[in-house]
Amino acid sequence: MSEQFYQAELTKGQKDMGMLVHASGFAGYLIPFGNILGPLIVWLMKRDEMPFVDSCGRNCINFKLSMMIYFCVSFILMFVGIGFLLLGILAVVDIIFTVIAIIKASDGISYEYPLTIKFLK
Repeated sequence: MSEQFYQAELTKGQKDMGMLVHASGFAGYLIPFGNILGPLIVWLMKRDEMPFVDSCGRNCINFKLSMMIYFCVSFILMFVGIGFLLLGILAVVDIIFTVIAIIKASDGISYEYPLTIKFLK
């Protein structure tokens, strides 16, 4: 797992925006496709101004798109029975990795989520 360190050169505002990118991924639990739209909106607004937010946004969106694929596969596997267990595990993994990413962003570290397919490079 490679993490990019930005700590020394970041302002509090940049770290806060990095945290917001990751935290906005929780919108998916309230709004359909909010898990992708939330980070996408913050990333598109700030990616040109703040390289840290650009890095956080790419990592977050890649992870959320990957999770969406995993959730779809789990949904299909529900007809076999194992999908119910996989959906629960994926939800817990999503929450844990997102919280870790928020904590890392508050420290000025661009967290690269595990289990991620690189859609945006």
